[in-house]
Amino acid sequence: MSKQYLSCGSADNAHPTDIFSLAVTDKQILSASGVSSLKVHSTTDSDFPLVQSISGAHRVGCHQVVANGNGSRAVSVGFGGEIRVWSCHNGTWSEDETASVGSAGSADIWAIALSEDGQYLAGASQDGHIRVWDLSACGEQIRDYETKGSFGTCIDLSADGRFIASGHENGSVYIFSTETGRMPFSLSGLVKPVRAVAFSPRGKFLAAAGDSKVIVLYDTVSGEQVANLSGHSAWVLSLSWSHTGEYLLSGSFDGKVKVWSIDTRACVTTHSEMESVVWNVKWLPKTGKSERFAAAGANRSISFYREATCG
Repeated sequence: MSKQYLSCGSADNAHPTDIFSLAVTDKQILSASGVSSLKVHSTTDSDFPLVQSISGAHRVGCHQVVANGNGSRAVSVGFGGEIRVWSCHNGTWSEDETASVGSAGSADIWAIALSEDGQYLAGASQDGHIRVWDLSACGEQIRDYETKGSFGTCIDLSADGRFIASGHENGSVYIFSTETGRMPFSLSGLVKPVRAVAFSPRGKFLAAAGDSKVIVLYDTVSGEQVANLSGHSAWVLSLSWSHTGEYLLSGSFDGKVKVWSIDTRACVTTHSEMESVVWNVKWLPKTGKSERFAAAGANRSISFYREATCG
């Protein structure tokens, strides 16, 4: 079985350097790169126009930006270690100083994840700690989970907010319960640095991938490894689930973007238009009959694709 996705536009030269991260809301896509500005493009117009440039967001560049589903809040983390919280009003973003995480305990945070409602921020630190802040309580830290001390490279929050997953430089993958504060699972299967972890929409699966070039699927109830998805020839850097959980999107250092069927455990689409590293991939909100996704990386542009449909 295969599926066809067609190129449906691009934001060419969206940044002057590599684009490291994308964040998707119901109407916009935010992007971050090695320069100080964040860019915001509309996803409701067919030509994906630039609607805002947030100048001076991070002095030495930004390596990750995340947003909640309805687009009311976003958070970014820069190469200088600073964390910025942003609010959106009438389609325009500005810094939300009332929800500031501050510098205490945040300077060593590398990876971040935002809850679906935008209230909670989770961060993985360079010393392996997993911290959680309540952004509705002026950025108060409410959790601090300990691991074996390996650099926290990636993190995700389940859609229902009940679990946090973290990936680490030593290949470790952990799942934490936000309700009990405990770690129900320390997952095996990856022995090299983990670059991406992602919960499926209903939280049934956790996908993890990195330098091993393989995407591992775990059952979040049992903690068992249920599938290995092989096909990339280099590090897997980004993962994104479709809204139904039927498909998983991956981007890699090999310059390829792949779509995987969770039902068949097989790759159904490969796009190789990018000859350079793909740092980030994201599904977009579905419009009409077609699914859409975006990819960005070292080519400094954001490429958009849509599902080929009949009729």
